[in-house]
Amino acid sequence: MSVTTGDAARAEVNGAGAAGAWANGLDAASVLDIDPVLDNPRTRIVVCCGSGGVGKTTTAAALGVRAAERGRKVVVLTIDPARRLAQSMGIDELDNVPRPVTGIDTSAGGELHAMMLDMKRTFDEIVETHADKERARAILENPFYQSLSAGFAGTQEYMAMEKLGQLRARDEWDLIVVDTPPSRSALDFLDAPSRLGSFLDGKFIKVLMTPAKIGGRAGMKFLGVGMSMMSGPLNKLMGAQLLRDVQTFVSAMDTMFGGFRTRADATYRLLQAPGTAFLVVAAPERDALREAAYFVERLAAERMPLAGLVLNRVHGSGAARLSAERALAAAQALADGPGIPRTPDSSENLDGVGIVDRDSGQTGSRTADDPGTRTPSNTSSPGSGSPQPAPSGDPAPSAPSMDSTARLTAGLLRLHAERMRVLARERRTRDRFTSLHPEVPVAEVAALPGDVHDLAGLRAIGERLAVQTARHDATPAEATADGKGTENP
Repeated sequence: MSVTTGDAARAEVNGAGAAGAWANGLDAASVLDIDPVLDNPRTRIVVCCGSGGVGKTTTAAALGVRAAERGRKVVVLTIDPARRLAQSMGIDELDNVPRPVTGIDTSAGGELHAMMLDMKRTFDEIVETHADKERARAILENPFYQSLSAGFAGTQEYMAMEKLGQLRARDEWDLIVVDTPPSRSALDFLDAPSRLGSFLDGKFIKVLMTPAKIGGRAGMKFLGVGMSMMSGPLNKLMGAQLLRDVQTFVSAMDTMFGGFRTRADATYRLLQAPGTAFLVVAAPERDALREAAYFVERLAAERMPLAGLVLNRVHGSGAARLSAERALAAAQALADGPGIPRTPDSSENLDGVGIVDRDSGQTGSRTADDPGTRTPSNTSSPGSGSPQPAPSGDPAPSAPSMDSTARLTAGLLRLHAERMRVLARERRTRDRFTSLHPEVPVAEVAALPGDVHDLAGLRAIGERLAVQTARHDATPAEATADGKGTENP
């Protein structure tokens, strides 16, 4: 499948990623290098999209921080972020107005603003901007409008596009990073304008709009005749008061309906322009990558410029050369064996009876007859001139037993084997995606030990996105040899 890619997104990506190609199975041409996308002055909009819970908001914020510290004037438009993410940007509250983010490195001349979409406030602003004062007041006070602006299906996605269009029209920032709304389907963001347009063009709305278009007594007469035929069923279905609210709302909004469709179409064309770059965000999980693949295909069908895939929360291992099979075999050998044998370093710590520790070593000795018994090193042996036993009130410290050491080692080996199986499963899942979409560059972001809670964490995410190096120098064979049986391919 061929994916449309604008000048700002893909033209510079494939070659730039070659130097940082992974040794974990991805070709150099498949590596996404994010810096050329962020640095290109023709890139004006970056859209992070994907299914819920894959780190879209964190990725969008990290991209904003990195772009600002590289000299761009950036605003991040995020949707319903966690409070800790707002605080990580140094802002107690995010609202519908872009707020400056302090604490970033501005030596390159960049700046960063952040805002959170307020769906209802954005709708109110549209009404206040495109209606006269009296009509705007009637709309804002209408109960049906208040319900529509707060929770109508697709309103959040549509308002995100409205706010994107507003920010782009203001031309105060040279890069807008958009975190798409969390939704059950990643396609809602693209479908929202047409869905709302279908609602506004629906037969029921047109019937309710007809009296306002006719006007005067003729309109009221038409309304009386029409509603007399419909009032019974509609009153039972909707309630008389709700029906009156809908009629009032439609009459007041009549002159604005065309504007909604016009602006939605303009924003949609803006998303198709070469200055936009879509980043599909996913986790190395089957459902998330299945959604990502569907989204890649949809972006291609809609001729949207795709920059690549960001794969978040990828696990790694500092001992990737030790396969799961070898680790499990070693753990089993420890469990089956008598323990870890101890051998003396030299004859200096031997006497005629048993092993005696040196003064600088562990206290105690083991005799040949009773190897599991330790006696203090300052206790005399039979036939020796060693000192007398220490007072009973000073017990000698005990050393770890061989059995506990073996159990601990075996447990660590089993944990490592499980980690290697996770790595193998993630790799197979990713490889299924790349085999279906070899033209899509991929950037992997290693899983962090905790949540991102400050600018330093966002900066670290941005650096991991930009520097795609070999993960722990593992070869594909070593990293995937022992994932058999953990998941059906």
